[in-house]
Amino acid sequence: MISLAVTLVQDMRVLAIDPGLTRCGIAVVAGGAGRQVKLLFAGTIRTDADLELGKRLEAVEQGILEVADNFSPEVLAIEQVFSQHNVMTVIGTAQSAGVAALTGAKLGLPTSFYTPSEVKAAVSGNGRADKQQVATMVSRIVSQDLPGPADLTDAVALGVCHLWRSSIANKQGDERSA
Repeated sequence: MISLAVTLVQDMRVLAIDPGLTRCGIAVVAGGAGRQVKLLFAGTIRTDADLELGKRLEAVEQGILEVADNFSPEVLAIEQVFSQHNVMTVIGTAQSAGVAALTGAKLGLPTSFYTPSEVKAAVSGNGRADKQQVATMVSRIVSQDLPGPADLTDAVALGVCHLWRSSIANKQGDERSA
């Protein structure tokens, strides 16, 4: 007698945050075995520059909580803060990333951080890809056009990066235990 075991691979849901204080990109993607990705949500959390900082950070937290409540993610991926020139922009971005990480911790979500070049390399094969190249590849990956600012597209790319890197890590772990 032959006994067959069937394991259904359930899609992992990733909440992805491209932190920012004025515009914070947020997306939820799902995927399982292979490289198929389903886009469940993509948007931006916007805050008014005239509000005091605490209120702006609170708005970022509330936006993350609302999306998490609606889509029940299992993990959180956050783009690591990167600075080129503008220190004031970096400070706001870092504050937003801190709020995202704290909110994820409160929700009990395991959190991973990825550099911009890791995300670009994952979705386009080129760690130095420009915003348009990333947007084009992300649209192809999720099989739909993504309207809106780069923050939205970057959040989706971040979610894809996490799914694909997790899939590779899990596959390598399976191979090591075989």
